[in-house]
Amino acid sequence: MIIVTGAAGFIGSNLVARLNAEGYRDVVAVDDFSREDKNRNLAGKELTEKVHRDKFFTWLSENHRFVQFIFHLGARTDTAEFDRNVFRVLNVDYSRQVWKDCIRYGLPLIYASSAATYGMGEKGYDDDHRLIPGLKPLNPYGESKQVFDRWVLEQEKKPYFWAGLKFFNVYGPNEYHKGRMASVVLHAWHQISKTGEMKLFRSHRPDVNDGEQKRDFIYVKDVTGVMVWMMQQRKHSGIFNLGTGRARTFLDLARSVFAASGKSEKIRFIDTPEDIRDKYQYFTEATMGKLHRAGYKKSFTPLEEGIRHYVKEYLMEGSYE
Repeated sequence: MIIVTGAAGFIGSNLVARLNAEGYRDVVAVDDFSREDKNRNLAGKELTEKVHRDKFFTWLSENHRFVQFIFHLGARTDTAEFDRNVFRVLNVDYSRQVWKDCIRYGLPLIYASSAATYGMGEKGYDDDHRLIPGLKPLNPYGESKQVFDRWVLEQEKKPYFWAGLKFFNVYGPNEYHKGRMASVVLHAWHQISKTGEMKLFRSHRPDVNDGEQKRDFIYVKDVTGVMVWMMQQRKHSGIFNLGTGRARTFLDLARSVFAASGKSEKIRFIDTPEDIRDKYQYFTEATMGKLHRAGYKKSFTPLEEGIRHYVKEYLMEGSYE
């Protein structure tokens, strides 16, 4: 039995689909299941049971003997939310209890961290454990992930296998419900479909041209591939970056969406809002050496290929993974 918390969410539902595709049918989905738009992400999936997140720890105490692995992806992910108590309860306290129960019951664990822990990137994007305590996130969401990462590294007792994954800019199917927190790819698709053009933030730095701001964009299918591989290997515990290791520009992204949509390019630059301008990231790029040294050898999907697949197979069809 494999547990996936946050199973109705974007990455969680893609992971359930990946597990099913690879022959894992005994999957328990944990979430709050209160939003029908998220529940659509689980339609057609093979699940043993759905467990409300508030009842999960009681359920686990009664069923831990049947559990082989836990993927803890459930979290509040809104970077525009500033109520730190929300993040403390859902992202820190809940995760600590998952961790403690994995030790108590002898269960392996993969949990979701975030590249938001790197803040402006002034200390780089290296997943070396020695550097993690010095990171400075920009918002309460990133802070909550950083608090948990630091807490994990301080623990003397750990699950026999564990991994925290710092997801970079993930895009792909099943993110319809995310609203403003959806990937730039989905927002680009909506803009281009409705208006025929794409708006990008103008650069406010003399050393960076408009649209040349860069992010490490990773297709969700690559993310789930790494997670399933780690579950199967159960070696090399630690905190790992999960990006492609290659930053790409927003112009690259926009042009790829236009091409996949079969539309002519029409890109307009607008000022970055002043209230976020001083915290706007101009560059993110995961260092991926640790994952490769752990034995992961598969290449990641190029941005153009990932966007083409996402647009044509899902967005144009209005379909789900």
